[in-house]
Amino acid sequence: MQIKLACHTVRFCVLTVESIYAVVELITFNGCRLLVMFCIINMLNYVDRGVIASNGVNGSRGSCSGGTCSSGSGIQGDFNLSNFEDGVLSSAFMVGLLVASPIFASLAKIHNPFRLIGVGLLVWTIATAGCGCSFDFWSITICRMLVGVGEASFISLAAPFIDDNAPAAQKTAWLAMFYMCIPTGIALGYVYGGLVGGHLHWRAAFWGESILMLPFVILGFVIKPLELKGFTHNKKTKEYGPMLSPELQDETSNNGIKQGVPAIVEGLAEKLPEKSSLSSFGKKVMIEIHHFGKDMKELLQERVYVVNVAGYIFYNFVIGAYSYWGPKAGQDIYHMASADLMFGGITIVCGIFGTLAGGFILDKIDSTISNAFKLLSGATFLGAIFCFGAFCFKSLYGFIPFFSVGELLVFATQAPVNYICLHSVKPSLRPLSMAMSTVSIHILGDVPSSPIVGFIQDKIHNWRTTALLLTSILIGAFVCWFCGIFLHSVDRFNEESEHGVPATERSNLRPLLDDGNDEARTSQ
Repeated sequence: MQIKLACHTVRFCVLTVESIYAVVELITFNGCRLLVMFCIINMLNYVDRGVIASNGVNGSRGSCSGGTCSSGSGIQGDFNLSNFEDGVLSSAFMVGLLVASPIFASLAKIHNPFRLIGVGLLVWTIATAGCGCSFDFWSITICRMLVGVGEASFISLAAPFIDDNAPAAQKTAWLAMFYMCIPTGIALGYVYGGLVGGHLHWRAAFWGESILMLPFVILGFVIKPLELKGFTHNKKTKEYGPMLSPELQDETSNNGIKQGVPAIVEGLAEKLPEKSSLSSFGKKVMIEIHHFGKDMKELLQERVYVVNVAGYIFYNFVIGAYSYWGPKAGQDIYHMASADLMFGGITIVCGIFGTLAGGFILDKIDSTISNAFKLLSGATFLGAIFCFGAFCFKSLYGFIPFFSVGELLVFATQAPVNYICLHSVKPSLRPLSMAMSTVSIHILGDVPSSPIVGFIQDKIHNWRTTALLLTSILIGAFVCWFCGIFLHSVDRFNEESEHGVPATERSNLRPLLDDGNDEARTSQ
């Protein structure tokens, strides 16, 4: 009976997989569907960040007072975490994100980027489910690091795909819609984590995230993969690494005469026994490290890109400290009854409208790198003035409108700054440019900003002065982006790839985890 049940189960699973393939083959991704899919995934990534920080999930440590002890709640209560351990837990994902981002960007040269996103989402889904199954501080910390690894592939590769598929007149607006999901996702995470953690259990919140992401993991593996501008992959490029395949060499040779195939076949025959050896694997790793170093050198020689990221670091330094210390500073300076709600509401509304406005304005004035720098410098300068002026007011009624306008202006930089990251480098370097931008703004920006601001406050014991000093750092972003206006800039979006294949060319790629059955399905 059990064997019969097992056979029926296997048969059902096979039919289900075949049905998914049949449905997916009917799906053709146009740009709008791709944007919607990536926006939902991006929102889920940031919902997770809101969940881990929400009171319903994070909870509080148990305490004793007056002979009465409370058991605590959430993660901090169940695992009896100190505030330091709780702080480590909230930022543990950053370790995986920073380590894995450049790795996924490099792998995009030899594997299909769309499939790499699927791999990353699979890791993310398993890791979030693992958070719900964790049993102590170290187990949940490791799962949080793996969440960062899973997110890294999406962070590095999603924006280039959106940039490729967006209409020419709406590229920055599409990027704005994508990055608008950051404040929206965090806000939804607070609400979702509070409701699920309060009514069910904090573990259920993580399991729910995992279930919500699962359909996108399946789509990432079964949908016909898209090509990323500046990359040409096929079966043979996986054999030879980042070399051009023999067929493409024949097609792109200057004199049109086929050449080199016999020599490559002979060379491949000699190398076949070598592939299973450890030394062969070591050589491949060293080759990839060499290519990564070469790409990094080329990326750092792009002055426009470097200046843009430098301004982004100053910007993220301030925004990161605002998000962490803002409610506490507001409560101390203006004696707010609900500082969390006040700052959260202002950030969500201004984040959504400011991000969208920045993208649409750049498209209206013509999306060029020079115009992007003008918008960045202007919005940052005015935003810094309004935010600085807000903290100078002694009245809460003067603070709220000035700070709201300031945040609206500051958030308008999100789409233009990422537009420059994508268009100031050649197409094949875009995943690496996004990865290194992410790494830089975190390592040098929001990660150190919170403890530095806390250290300053411990020394001067005046939140108004601390907030004014922090806000003045936005001038550093303004200076960098203002200097960018005068740099010689060329939009390299339509530049040919490194192998001489036109960047506008698309090809249908073999999936990263393909088992060779695609041809059979196609022939049928």
